[in-house]
Amino acid sequence: MPKPTQILLYLIFISIAFGCSQKTYHHLPAYQYQATDGKPHYNKLEYWAAHPAKWDPSDSLPKQLRQQKNTNKDIDVFFIHPTSLTNMEDPRTNGPVDDPVLQAKTDYSSILYQASAFNEQARIYAPRYRQAHLRTYYSNDSLAAEQTFQLAYEDVKTAFTYYLQHENNNRPFILAAHSQGTTHAAKLLQDFIEGKPLQNKLIAAYIIGLPVPTNYFQTIPICTNPNQTGCVISWRTYKRGTTNEPLLQNETVKAIVVNPLTWDTTSTRAGLKTNPGSVLKNFNRIKRRVTDAQIHQNVLWSIKPKFFGNFLLKTNNYHIGDINLFYLSIRQNVKQRIAAYWKR
Repeated sequence: MPKPTQILLYLIFISIAFGCSQKTYHHLPAYQYQATDGKPHYNKLEYWAAHPAKWDPSDSLPKQLRQQKNTNKDIDVFFIHPTSLTNMEDPRTNGPVDDPVLQAKTDYSSILYQASAFNEQARIYAPRYRQAHLRTYYSNDSLAAEQTFQLAYEDVKTAFTYYLQHENNNRPFILAAHSQGTTHAAKLLQDFIEGKPLQNKLIAAYIIGLPVPTNYFQTIPICTNPNQTGCVISWRTYKRGTTNEPLLQNETVKAIVVNPLTWDTTSTRAGLKTNPGSVLKNFNRIKRRVTDAQIHQNVLWSIKPKFFGNFLLKTNNYHIGDINLFYLSIRQNVKQRIAAYWKR
């Protein structure tokens, strides 16, 4: 995986492009709990941003999909959310798991807009964890940055261990993540899954938003068709024609890129008509033909998303929309891979 100092440009637009993290979050009653030792305790529901035993935003569906709700959920999704601790004036290095504003921000941004894309025939588990602050990705102190990320990963690892011991019950599962979540998910795959019996239970790993080297895994293949199982999927979305981003120019490794409309690794362009629907700022409204997708070298190219007010979107980096732009395509593919797994 890339060094923390290489990743800032992938995250800096979290609070810009689609507006998910620009809301004001209040101290809602549901978040009034305290971690007496500062650590998450995953035997308690409050330390899960998403869990099948409670209602949470990952259970949401855009209005146009509610008639299609599927109650046959024989699959689990372990989702690791991206960075919510983005305020540059916040001096904390790791986000507390009992900060009500931070947890509400997480739940009503990434859990609502991203984790819900995976709830097709699946139960969602998403742990709260002491996430690294955004600034950690470009810290000049590599040792301090490593310690910050390690603390976050220790929580994710503890949550996954708890999930396996108390929740999984030998069920097949999907691992899904975005941005900082992908940093931790890649490690989980190496520590718990690759080359181990649990690999047989992996339907697919959707680890999106950061560059994952093609040689990062030895026995987990890259997904090259929409029905393949036991494989890994990743992409990063940029405006078509983007070649001069400094970070991309400095990349020295080949990254995994799977097209989220065709679910293959070819350079064939998938046009607007192949995109069944996106979810942007208005979660309840599915917008069709918002963008296309084509693999170009280490990234996914797409045209500038088509929506009212898109002239305000000035960035070439569509990091915040990695999942939202292909929301319905992801849902459909999750269903495909689950069916293929059961046939296998």
